[in-house]
Amino acid sequence: MKRVVFVICGGPIGELAFLQTERERHRPVGLICADGGARHIHALGLTPDLIVGDMDSLSGELQRDFVMKGSRIIRYPETKDETDSELALQMAFMMTPDEIRIYGALGARIDHTLANLTLLAAAADRGIKTRLLDEWCEIILVRQAAVIEGEIGQTVSLLAFGADVKGVTLEGFEYPLSNATITLARPIGVSNRLTAARGIISMESGNLLVIRYFKAGHFPEGA
Repeated sequence: MKRVVFVICGGPIGELAFLQTERERHRPVGLICADGGARHIHALGLTPDLIVGDMDSLSGELQRDFVMKGSRIIRYPETKDETDSELALQMAFMMTPDEIRIYGALGARIDHTLANLTLLAAAADRGIKTRLLDEWCEIILVRQAAVIEGEIGQTVSLLAFGADVKGVTLEGFEYPLSNATITLARPIGVSNRLTAARGIISMESGNLLVIRYFKAGHFPEGA
């Protein structure tokens, strides 16, 4: 069975029922919270295996409650180089998972969202399949090739991450590409759509962020 670890960050998740359904579907072997992410878990009546961070977003009362229930807490000073989410991801790496799924990492503060996107690069460097999720979408980082499994009509956007992405070829998309270049200055991969249950991506170089929306034609309010 695939070993899946959940990392729960402190940002918005949306309906908590989404997170509960995800847990039931993937049966994670590890549940790690980045500081205030433990509040999401508390709201579901669950107990994380580990809470990590400077604890500036989690009350002392909740900390004590989790410890009594068996959670381990690793505290870091508020002045540190890493974000709480990065520290939580590092702990997830130590569990040698096949896949890491990160929740509560999108929305709210844009600087935190952008920093959380870089977690995908750190995981890719280790060869660990990792994605950021909320109730609306999932985000992965593609190097060389990937197969996007979804439903016909789902919106999929592809963005260069860090540098231009060269030699991009798309199959199974409404707007196919052949040996194209997606640049930081010209994001031609935004708002594509799947025309098959599997979209195939190949590329020669670069890092490609791929965002797949779960409901065809439905997006967060204001999008």
